[in-house]
Amino acid sequence: MNTHLLNAALSAAERGWHVFPLRVGSKRPALHGETSCPRTGPCASGHAKWEQRATTDPERIRAAWSHGAFNIGIATGPSRLIVVDLDMPKDKSDDKGSEGTPDGVTTFEALCERTGHAVPDTYRTRTASGGAHLYFTAPDGVRLTNTAGTLAPLVDTRACGGYVVAAGSTTPAGPYKAVGAPVAAPVPAWLLSILQPAPKPAQAPTGVVAGQSSRYADVALTNEVRNVATASDGTRNATLLRAARALGRFIASGDLTRPVVEQALRGAAGANATQPQRYYDDVIRRALDWSITHNSPRGRSA
Repeated sequence: MNTHLLNAALSAAERGWHVFPLRVGSKRPALHGETSCPRTGPCASGHAKWEQRATTDPERIRAAWSHGAFNIGIATGPSRLIVVDLDMPKDKSDDKGSEGTPDGVTTFEALCERTGHAVPDTYRTRTASGGAHLYFTAPDGVRLTNTAGTLAPLVDTRACGGYVVAAGSTTPAGPYKAVGAPVAAPVPAWLLSILQPAPKPAQAPTGVVAGQSSRYADVALTNEVRNVATASDGTRNATLLRAARALGRFIASGDLTRPVVEQALRGAAGANATQPQRYYDDVIRRALDWSITHNSPRGRSA
């Protein structure tokens, strides 16, 4: 048993974060898989996965870490955490085109600038690769899942169904260290509004006639433009980002044209502008690019 790792696991549990052991020096769970499940103990009623077995019980933690110097995993879902993972570019030493690729910290800072907010001050860890994990508490009644690149390139999130490596753990690439604020702050409203899934467009009734889907798109355009135009100063940019992503799917389906959407959103954002038009244009462009890519036939099948 490694006392340092045990204490780190207990410290995380004291914060209300559900922990489970990771393999020694690794980021992979150390718990048995379903095929080798003994169907005893926590698995007496059926195989329990790592998210179900993660715990804040000090006795269970001491018992688990008495068997080895395990790294610490934090199950973000049961812990009511949203962790923003700011990653580093993958090592592509043989790819000269990868030189100068911005890391997750840089792209997240750019996102904060575009939405008119400072980088949130919260508990964070510096990862073994040199990236960062930003910890936020999730509000009651909100269930978010993991994302990959939704916020920005090299920016992922971990929530329900995900886990992160806790401070105190060590891999061959280096240690995970706690930095920044001492506690996890509530997830900012602007960030939450981006992470919450955009509402799916209303489904036309069975037997829809040709052209009716375009009317649904027109209604969606009207609603999203109104949302942007009436958004308060503190949420306008995040509302614009979410609106563009919602409308991008109609461009991908051919029910709306990109120039129409861009012009409508530009006008709504600029009606009570608090930032230069170029900021709004950049938000619209990036959000539409992302949405069209992910809602095109090729993007859906990927």
